[in-house]
Amino acid sequence: MIANKTLEKVGKRLREARLRLNLTQLEVAEKAGVSVNYYSRIERGEVNQSIETFEAITQVLRVKSSDILPF
Repeated sequence: MIANKTLEKVGKRLREARLRLNLTQLEVAEKAGVSVNYYSRIERGEVNQSIETFEAITQVLRVKSSDILPF
């Protein structure tokens, strides 16, 4: 399992990307096909999402995976 610090870093970077686009958590969640509750937990670093979900979110946020992952 990925360490909590890594999940927190990923969540922080996703949040920053979302805010740059002036999107709400609900908008990102709907476009990525996940619930807003689940998406908010991702931003808080509470859950380790699947690769498919991560890719869907990065596409919505128009960022590269490598820009979000801290390693």
